[in-house]
Amino acid sequence: MDIGFSPEETRFREECRDWLHASVPTEKRPLDAADAIGFDKAWQRRLFDAGWAGINWPSKYGGRGLSIVQQVIWLEEYAAAHAPWIGANFVGINHGGPTLILNASEEQKAYHLPRILKGEAIWCQGFSEPGAGSDLAGIKTRGRIEGEELVINGSKIWTSFAHVADWQELVLRTEEGSLRHKGLSWVICDMHAPGITVRPIRKMSGQTEFAEVFYDDVRIPLAKVVGGLGNGWKVAMSTLSFERGTGFIADQVKQSQEIEELIAAARANGMIKDDRIADSLAQLRAEVAAVRAMTYRNISEVLRTDQPGPEASVIRLFTSELGQRLERIAVLLMGEAIIDFAYGDDNPVGDYLRGFAATIAGGTAQIQRDIIGERLLGLPKSR
Repeated sequence: MDIGFSPEETRFREECRDWLHASVPTEKRPLDAADAIGFDKAWQRRLFDAGWAGINWPSKYGGRGLSIVQQVIWLEEYAAAHAPWIGANFVGINHGGPTLILNASEEQKAYHLPRILKGEAIWCQGFSEPGAGSDLAGIKTRGRIEGEELVINGSKIWTSFAHVADWQELVLRTEEGSLRHKGLSWVICDMHAPGITVRPIRKMSGQTEFAEVFYDDVRIPLAKVVGGLGNGWKVAMSTLSFERGTGFIADQVKQSQEIEELIAAARANGMIKDDRIADSLAQLRAEVAAVRAMTYRNISEVLRTDQPGPEASVIRLFTSELGQRLERIAVLLMGEAIIDFAYGDDNPVGDYLRGFAATIAGGTAQIQRDIIGERLLGLPKSR
């Protein structure tokens, strides 16, 4: 990848910037997922109608068929324009859809991909479950084959947007007696199927964004299996690579904006004169630049292989821990204003509390370190 963008890519960036400048909603996105669902769907539909959904998705499924570099440019300009978080569309757009493009049958792609891009179908992720959070190989939810159907029993937890979702990327054990990463399957689960119960979980911020999901003899056609029965581990690894790699580019751009805003705030209130504050801000600015450089390197690798590799774990780990350091100093710079904090408000304290989830979601920091050690550094397995 050439770090300097081509004239065509520069023109594309200007096109993105112009449209976003004229189109970003002036109203704020509601904080609670249930309240925000209408906002999220309407914004996604507007993006689709204007040709800004699925920049690098195949055009025959509603995307634009452009390069992943142009997708990165779009995400950079999107964040720079302070466009709203895509919210309930996050799973479908950032890793459900890309996983289908890479692994699904033509029939599965033709049905689901356009609906994701139009914001007509909300997806959630059924990976974590009690006793098997980041340890995906330890899952116990099972699918018993009966004729042309899977009969599913078990439960999942920490399922973001489950209470508003239409479809779920569900990983379950379909081979009796199988252990660890063997005998798993990746299934498109209809969240409206009989036997599914969703129990929302309220967070300490007061918001409801994720839920427990219970499966009681839920019947899913075998035609909904993606990548073939028993190949769920391989398909799930591609899902997680997308989630940990390209799925968080917008977050990195926001971190670039936030560090500059924090430096400006520290100058305004005089705290920049404290050497410890100044040193911390300078260190964070350097780290933000470092993670952007690592992302460009990863994008270059994706251009070569068409799929993010284990290097995505480096970016995911660094981005999540960097975000926590940024939110910690943002709270420090609030000074006495912290006394006026209220749960549910969109302010630095709320961002600080939400930041604790960043090193758990998408695989804990410990799991990311295991992947880096074993798959990138060639160290012995930890278990």
